[in-house]
Amino acid sequence: MKATVKKLLGSRIKELRHGRGLSQEQLAEIVDVDTKHLSRIETGLSAPTVDRLEIIADALDVEVRSLFEFGHLDNREVQLAGIDKMLKQLDENDLKIIYRIVRSFIG
Repeated sequence: MKATVKKLLGSRIKELRHGRGLSQEQLAEIVDVDTKHLSRIETGLSAPTVDRLEIIADALDVEVRSLFEFGHLDNREVQLAGIDKMLKQLDENDLKIIYRIVRSFIG
């Protein structure tokens, strides 16, 4: 099942917060929200307003658009489906090359 935008956004905010060495309490204080509300944002149960997104981005020292760079946060099923889709587009020769590369990682 594909994660919702709210969940991915929350995970990305949490990832950036950790990267800045901030606790949830510290970020909540900086952006002037209750810690429980920030927790709900990070778990995808709540979505910040556009104004709050700007404040969060500023606190994390990133551009707002960086908050939506969460392709790497897709879950395993989404990643596997994406890989499968890409592999189906390859010609036979390229598929053999990719197969050998993957085998070298697995052993």
